[in-house]
Amino acid sequence: MPDDREPTPPPAPSPRGPRKRPDAAARRRAILDAALEVFAEHGFTGARMEDVARRAGIAKGTLYLYFKDKTALFEGLVHDAADPILGRLEREFAGFEGSTRDFLELLFQHIRTEAIASPRRHIIRLMLAEGERFPAIADFYYREVVARGLNLLRAINQRALARGEIASDAALRFPQLIIAPVLVAAVWDGMFGRHEPLDLPGMFAAHAELVLRGLGWREA
Repeated sequence: MPDDREPTPPPAPSPRGPRKRPDAAARRRAILDAALEVFAEHGFTGARMEDVARRAGIAKGTLYLYFKDKTALFEGLVHDAADPILGRLEREFAGFEGSTRDFLELLFQHIRTEAIASPRRHIIRLMLAEGERFPAIADFYYREVVARGLNLLRAINQRALARGEIASDAALRFPQLIIAPVLVAAVWDGMFGRHEPLDLPGMFAAHAELVLRGLGWREA
């Protein structure tokens, strides 16, 4: 007998369209986000590549296509964190026309939001805790972060001296004095913040005032 039934129509395409595989940039971002969490929880010594791969939702072999080992992964994490903090400040300072006081306020605000109050603070804590035991990663962190930061601070002081805003070159010789509260904040928050939370904006503002007065600040 002839079959008079209507043929079954093919299934309608999904309204979302075909699923797209994540591109290389998105996968790399997922790896770095997962690595930051794993390093924060386990430190450099305890972090394992398989834990990072599992948290990033990829195979361990895929992780090695992006980073050859744990050291390379940590270096990628540091490099990824440096430009949003230092890169922006370097670009801002290159064209900044305001006073040194104004730029220090901008500098501390940016460090507070992008470093101390963000997951990137775990990188600072990890370096403080394990940098001495792993000279290779400490050297890399120095080149990528510390040296760039010190050069920026020296440039700020040179500009302030040239403009007659300060009378002392102490912070030019010891730029570490300016950035010291960042380390204090990173350590304090992790160890004692639950007992006595820091007022970061207030502390940074007070520090900038102390530094400028100590350097002989004069309103231009």
